[in-house]
Amino acid sequence: MNFMLIFIVILTLQSINTYSLPFVVFHGISDKCSNEGVSYFTELLSNWSGSTGYCIEIGNGAWDSWFMPFTKQVDIACDKVKEIDELSEGYHIIGLSQGNMVGRGLVELCSDGPPVKNLISLAGPHAGIASVPFCGQSGLLCILADSLLKLAIYSNFVQQHLAPAGYIKIPTDIADYRKGCKFLPVVNNEVHGNSTFKKRFASLENLVLIMFEKDQILVPKQTSWFGYYPDGSWSTVLPANETKLYTEDWIGLKILDEAGKVKFLNVSGNHLEISTSEMKNNILPYLVDNASTTMTTSRSCDVWPSSVRNFNDKLNGVGEEILQLHTHVESVSLRSWTFW
Repeated sequence: MNFMLIFIVILTLQSINTYSLPFVVFHGISDKCSNEGVSYFTELLSNWSGSTGYCIEIGNGAWDSWFMPFTKQVDIACDKVKEIDELSEGYHIIGLSQGNMVGRGLVELCSDGPPVKNLISLAGPHAGIASVPFCGQSGLLCILADSLLKLAIYSNFVQQHLAPAGYIKIPTDIADYRKGCKFLPVVNNEVHGNSTFKKRFASLENLVLIMFEKDQILVPKQTSWFGYYPDGSWSTVLPANETKLYTEDWIGLKILDEAGKVKFLNVSGNHLEISTSEMKNNILPYLVDNASTTMTTSRSCDVWPSSVRNFNDKLNGVGEEILQLHTHVESVSLRSWTFW
């Protein structure tokens, strides 16, 4: 009997090691991997899950998060994940706000890269934003960014020199958006439907979409769930399943949803403000073992698989904390702006 028990324990541990894939984090605008909030977030999730966690920096961090176009950011990220041997069998992506654009790019545009299993999105502008993330502070970076954002957003110059312009979608300026915006229409298959992009996106094992209830940076906040304004109107926000992206299934979101692989989750805080308990409930299950295949909604720890509960046992001495995962950015609505 003792031998059988030892044998079962060994098998269980082997199973845990087999499925504990590494993960990578992509930070948001104005941030960098070495900042305390992002580094602590990555460290906590790595410690809890037993997985190796990487925060992949693109360029010099804060500066390039504003001024490097996403096509270039994705190319750099693609090269970097290919260079990390530990990712070769597959990995998970955690995107923080704008970092989700890099994550989406890796899933859809990175040819011959290691396979992405779960995409875990915190406050991702997946359907676009109808606001501009004004820097709102003094300093050269903020002066340059704010000045560019006041120019024609869909001009070639702004698109090539200001990263957020790549996912700004003005609902009353759709023609110029589709013609001039260089990134979001590509990954959302809005203009030239690409079957390869759709196949890659639909191959995800889980798409975890976390919306922040008090988010005032993303306009509308429902973009975190692929919800957005209808073309030509500011009157209402359509839920994801009523948008053309979903009903016509441009990228495979409908395929994933009907297979039970899309998790629409929400947390209570402001933009990228998340507690440790919310991290454990909404992120950790998709990093540990194969627990992600059994979790369909945000649940309490007492219904997790035993392997996850064992990790939670290590957390008993950790008090509740609130993590701020972004630096200061202000959002200004574009509803009243005139575009040319």
